[in-house]
Amino acid sequence: MFFRSLSVFFFAIASALAADQPLLRVCADPNNLPFSNQQRQGFENKLAELFAAQLGAHLEYTWFAERKSFLKNSLDAGQCDLVVGVPGSLTSVDTTKPYYRSTYVFVARHDRNLGITSLNDPRLTDMKIGIHVVGDDYAPPAAALARRGITKNITGFSLFGEYGEANPPRKLIDAVARGDIDIAIAWGPFAGYFAREQSVPLDITPVSPAMFLAVPFTYDIAAAVRKGNTALKVQLDSVIAANSAAIHEILSDYAVPQVP
Repeated sequence: MFFRSLSVFFFAIASALAADQPLLRVCADPNNLPFSNQQRQGFENKLAELFAAQLGAHLEYTWFAERKSFLKNSLDAGQCDLVVGVPGSLTSVDTTKPYYRSTYVFVARHDRNLGITSLNDPRLTDMKIGIHVVGDDYAPPAAALARRGITKNITGFSLFGEYGEANPPRKLIDAVARGDIDIAIAWGPFAGYFAREQSVPLDITPVSPAMFLAVPFTYDIAAAVRKGNTALKVQLDSVIAANSAAIHEILSDYAVPQVP
């Protein structure tokens, strides 16, 4: 009887503490490794956990596919308070201080010894090139290739795939490893994470130049809160500044290419 009463007592205390604990509501994609998934295995899941722990908050997710109008239908619609991982220059939301900077990269088999670093490399004219397609648009570096007349030897790989399909961005990196294409151009975090899972070594090299016709290929990445949520933004800025080493370790664990 005593122990039953004691357990009820501790349960009541835990419930009271939980009721007083602030809530950090995060919107994230349920199938978007290495960033996030519903099993909370992505590095943005780990960052959200870090933010929540430092704020003394309970972490709660709203799952929403990162497709067209993601921010409008999730964060702006009040479904959550935070989205982890947006360009720091985004103006439709309030962004925190950037916590990493990454770039589009070339991905090629190491045994090919291609050594391609520039979108202006003349060898690209005769190579099979794979690039992610976002909706109906190729990823930004494709514009630089198109300006050179390089279009017919480009193969598009859907970034989203079919609903429920596991890890659709991986297909582009798998194609490089199999030799179906000679070289891929991919956003750095996708390339780093899926390259390390291949059975053959792959080379990852930042693309140059870093910009084409004012379209950058390198981005500062931050977290986003709704416009006007200054209190949460200030809190997150403080957490990011105080935990830069821990954030860097998380990104390194997921092989995210980082540039100065």
